[in-house]
Amino acid sequence: MSGINPCITCGACCAYFRVSFYWAEADDGGGVVPSALTEQVTPLLRAMRGTNQKSPRCVALAGTPGGATRCTIYSQRPSPCREFACSGEGDQVNEACDRARARYGLPPLKCHPLVTEGAREPSTRVQLAVDKYRP
Repeated sequence: MSGINPCITCGACCAYFRVSFYWAEADDGGGVVPSALTEQVTPLLRAMRGTNQKSPRCVALAGTPGGATRCTIYSQRPSPCREFACSGEGDQVNEACDRARARYGLPPLKCHPLVTEGAREPSTRVQLAVDKYRP
C-alpha cells in the first residue's frame, strides 16, 4: 500500500458530519478558522458552512468523496477535523469514519503505516504533510 494519507482520496467525513466547534477557533475570535466559512449554531458554537444541514458537505471540501479530495483550509481547519482519526490509525477502528465511508460506498480502511516526511520509521499518524500530496 502507498504511504499517502487515505483521507486524500476519501473526504467522506467532510460530507457526512456536522463540524461544530467553539466560536473562538474562528479568526474573528482569535483563532485561525476563516470565519467567512462558518455559521453560528449557538452563542458559543459555530459550524463549518454546509455541514449544519440534512445532507452535510463542508464548504472547504474540494473534490468528490471517494475520488481525489482535499481540504482547502487544511492548515486552518477546526479542532474536530484535527482530532478526527481515520479508521485504522494507531491500530484503532473509528466507527464514525467507517460510517461516513459506507455512505459513499467505500470500504473500511485497514490498519497500515503512513510515512511522515523526514521520519525514520513508519507512523500511523494521519497528521502528516497532506499539502505535499495535493493535486
